[in-house]
Amino acid sequence: MFDEPFTRGRSLIHALDPRIRLAAAFACAACLAVVRRPEAAGAGLVMAALLLALSRPPTGAVLRRLAAVNVFILFLWFTVPFSVPGDVLAAWGPLEITRQGVRLALLVTVKANAIVLIFLALVATMDSPTVGYALERLGFPSKLVFLFLFTYRYLHVIAEEWRKLHVAARLRGFVPRTNMHTYRAIGNMLGMVFVQSFDRSVRVYEAMLLRGFSGRFRSVTAFRATSRDAVFAVAAFAGAAGLVAFDLYLEFFRG
Repeated sequence: MFDEPFTRGRSLIHALDPRIRLAAAFACAACLAVVRRPEAAGAGLVMAALLLALSRPPTGAVLRRLAAVNVFILFLWFTVPFSVPGDVLAAWGPLEITRQGVRLALLVTVKANAIVLIFLALVATMDSPTVGYALERLGFPSKLVFLFLFTYRYLHVIAEEWRKLHVAARLRGFVPRTNMHTYRAIGNMLGMVFVQSFDRSVRVYEAMLLRGFSGRFRSVTAFRATSRDAVFAVAAFAGAAGLVAFDLYLEFFRG
């Protein structure tokens, strides 16, 4: 299985009802996505950092995930400040950096990092089966939940098949290069992975039918919300609504 370092812990966040955590994560992410002022996005980033601190995550894992996200955001800083029209801050020949472009790139950066921190704090602290069970309890379509759980379950199987083929190719002297032989070999390996995955899926489906599978996901996991969950839910939804209210105040009353 894939490593899930954020699930191992005994923090306040880990003790909350998974349904409450999922609903709060979706609400906060949705509110952060619609704010238009960097100040409101910054307030959301502070709230996300507080939630992450409450979950007491491993620092190394957090930094690695933030680095992966910000590598993609870095490309925005190479394009957006130069492509958005507006007040020119600096110019190098035909290239002009505008205030509006920098503001937009900053807004996207802060919002993206805040949303990632929220999901690391509230969703990544649950293992994938628990996320699936919570989604079903929240009323998500059972087929979507079923697809999510089985995708997670068999991704590592597909990865293991690819690893075996890659090891077998290396034992036979295969060295990747930029030539047609390499492209053909990798294409054949990918084709074998897909064929083996399909064969395995047929066997798994037939085994499930033999065990009475009717096409509907069922779980005996029970969640019980407490007063602590209610307090957290009220605080999280109030914080999310407060971000939108703060953004509207900055937009219409302070200009």
